[in-house]
Amino acid sequence: MQLAKVERHRLIESVVSRKRVGTQFELLDALADSGCAVTQATISRDIRELGLEKTHDPLGRPRYVLPDSLRRADPIEALNGIMAQFGRKVTPAGNIVVLQSELGAAPAIARALDQLAHDRIVGTLAGDDTVLVVAPSERDARVLARELSATLA
Repeated sequence: MQLAKVERHRLIESVVSRKRVGTQFELLDALADSGCAVTQATISRDIRELGLEKTHDPLGRPRYVLPDSLRRADPIEALNGIMAQFGRKVTPAGNIVVLQSELGAAPAIARALDQLAHDRIVGTLAGDDTVLVVAPSERDARVLARELSATLA
């Protein structure tokens, strides 16, 4: 079905705000799934007209976003989302919090933690499935571990 430009733009805005769409072809597929058939050239023009920006999701994958959504990104919401989805276990160990995650998610979790500018976080170090979060003291690590444990699903 062919949609008028305004309706198609609304549909594109809805799609990119609800799911990760990282390429024009992924957007074409998502629109087709919604019953809207368009060409790649039309998609390219729509992306330009809507001012969609290409950024990366918490796992580092490319993603189109609406221009306003970059300014409204809340680091706490980002951390809560990625922890609920990929976080597995949080354990305090001295002044360090050991955070275990799904394989490949640790760098994204560490990035989200770094963006918090949290008083109890001195820094992070990420492997593939483990993040070491350095706290100023053992007490801070215990409090931080409780906060992070609350974000697990």
